[in-house]
Amino acid sequence: MNASYSTDFAPAISSDCDGRPARWFVFHEGRMLVAVSGEELLVPKCAHLAELGLEPGRIQFLGTLNGEPAYAAEIATPHTPEGMAWEGLRALFGRFDEVLVGIASRASQLIEWDRTHQFCGRCGSPTTPRADERARTCPGCRLSVYPRINPAIMVLITNGRQVLLARKPASPKNRFSALAGFVEAGESLGQTVVRETREEVGVEVKNIRYFGSQSWPFPNSLMIAFTAEYAGGEVRPDGVEIEEARWFDPGELPNVPDRISISRWLIDSVCAELLDGRRN
Repeated sequence: MNASYSTDFAPAISSDCDGRPARWFVFHEGRMLVAVSGEELLVPKCAHLAELGLEPGRIQFLGTLNGEPAYAAEIATPHTPEGMAWEGLRALFGRFDEVLVGIASRASQLIEWDRTHQFCGRCGSPTTPRADERARTCPGCRLSVYPRINPAIMVLITNGRQVLLARKPASPKNRFSALAGFVEAGESLGQTVVRETREEVGVEVKNIRYFGSQSWPFPNSLMIAFTAEYAGGEVRPDGVEIEEARWFDPGELPNVPDRISISRWLIDSVCAELLDGRRN
């Protein structure tokens, strides 16, 4: 855990902080630069990346972190400054606190969005950043594009004292998780829960309840987790998205996702409630 400073973050679009020492969330091919201090991983601090021998290809102002400017940057040519290392974003979950992970996720997604929206999708003209909001605008046809977020639901279904877990074809043989799927155009989140459970495992659900959410920057998802109760149907994996799905007792679970993900938080929370009688 990064314990060297608390994380009070205020997001902003534009900066008047040029020249001040700043925290830099620097990326190269999906990996982020971190300063290594013993067992801690820190966000590098400097006024300009040139001080670290780095030349950014693109920069996004993020806001202020504990009163200090914070920037996202991408470099094309890798270089590892002394005392630093490149880490995959997933590896920072559990090493940074929750707020700092969120800022790193924001930085990664903004860099990806900026790189992939340099040209207008309608007329092909180069886009330019707007000063008043996080957007890029086409000067030709005036189309504005905003950072993309792909919402996806996750649902853990209970049937009495059992939970329904599923395994995707690409997962290891004993690795199961809650059901998940992307929200389609025109759907509410509840409608997505109903459709995904019906399509993937052939069951109906009721009493859908919100559990929590998590930014999942691989590359730009927002996971929204729910619980639901079994309402009918026979469990039949679709064979495409889901290869195997079974009911499990909360005290006899298979391998489940790591603790960095909301899937694990959801499973742990519901199973704890089932084991101690707080959930029927």
